[in-house]
Parts: sequence; structure tokens; C-alpha cells
Amino acid sequence: MGVSRETPAKGRIVRLTGFAAPFYNTEPPDMKKLLAPMLMAAALAAAVLPASAQAPAAAQKAGKPDLVKGEASFTAVCAACHAADGNSAIVANPKLAQQHPEYLVKQLQEFKSGKRNDPVMKGIASTLSEDDMRNIAYWVAAKQAKPGFAKDKDLVALGERIYRGGIADRNIAACAGCHSPNGAGIPAQYPRLSGQHADYTAKQLSEFREGKRANSVQMTQVAAKLNDREIRAVADYIAGLR
Repeated sequence: MGVSRETPAKGRIVRLTGFAAPFYNTEPPDMKKLLAPMLMAAALAAAVLPASAQAPAAAQKAGKPDLVKGEASFTAVCAACHAADGNSAIVANPKLAQQHPEYLVKQLQEFKSGKRNDPVMKGIASTLSEDDMRNIAYWVAAKQAKPGFAKDKDLVALGERIYRGGIADRNIAACAGCHSPNGAGIPAQYPRLSGQHADYTAKQLSEFREGKRANSVQMTQVAAKLNDREIRAVADYIAGLR
């Protein structure tokens, strides 16, 4: 697995492959420090598994989504901001293509209820029924996500260390523990992150840290321990994940 970085001056794509061990440090690894963030990530994951495990059963009970209606609804209410195929070119608006449908439904439900605060999305979600949400989510989830690119080589190195190994000394869990090493996430449990706009990801982490976004206790706990530079680094690294 590698991370792609775009060099703006020449428009070249540089692929950074391989990972130094341990994380650009030539000293022998301290196994306690390497394992601690992974154990923390596992603990966070275990805390939400019971609730998350109910999602597939609930989806099955709701019946098969109507993808024709999903496309029509997405085109009518989502495409203007998120692009016709869910690959938003606007860095403030997330890419939705290939995102886990269960996660998308949950976010729409929480925009509608106000649990996730966003006036624009609340207005849109308020017009949608549960069936509309599922139809939209499953339709856009089937679209192919376009790759993103990391842009800052120095930040990518820091972001990689945090994403893959966390920061043991500060009890910061590795992002990969829940979102997988390549950012694919875990269906019905943790969202896909790979290729997401760095600006959007950084904004969400900042809002979790500041309490402006409060619909995930686990993310609030993690983001609260990150400083601005670390947030930018993780977001930039995520943008280049495949």
C-alpha cells in the first residue's frame, strides 16, 4: 500500500511506497509503544460493536433499497454539492461515492434529528423519508470513488505515523485500528476515509475536538488529543490512501 502525492509545480504524481520501521526511526522498536495505540483502538472499537452490529439486521429488515429511486433522489437533492456520481470536486463537501451505505444512512438520520449539527444538511435531510435515505445511500455507495492525493511530503510522514501507529505517549489510538490500514473502514461500523478531501477531513476532526460535532464519542475522544498540525497531517495522509 502506498500514498500518492501531487507536486503542484510540475503536476506530477509521486507514489510513496513502503514504510520505514519503526516509522522513520532507526532505533530498535519499543513494542509497548507500538502496541499501545493498537490496543486503544481495539478498546474503542469494542465499545461500539454491540450497537454497530445491529445495523446489518436493521437494514435487512427494511427491505431491498430501490436504486432507481435512489438515483433520482440523489440527482435532485445531492448532486449539486456532491457531484452527479458522488465524487465531489469541492473540497469542503465530502466525497460520498463508495462510502458504506449504513454510515450514510446514519449521518442523514442524525442531520435530520439534529444530533449532527449542520443547518444546510438538516434542511435537506428533513425532506427525506427513511426509504429515501436508504435508496440514496445504497445508490451512491455503488459508485466508484475517485482517488485523492496527499500534497505535503512532511505532513504525510507525520500523518502516516499517527494513522498507522497512533501516539502511545499521549494515549492516541491508531486510526487504522477502526478505519483499516488502507482507509477502507469496516462496513456498518466505521466509515471509509481513503481519498477523502483533506480539507473536509481536517474540518471534521477539528469539529469533533471542539465539540461542534458530537455524534461520535469515540471520535471526540481521539480528536481532543490532536493539535492543529497533527490534524492536518492525518487528513493529508488520508487523502492519498488507496
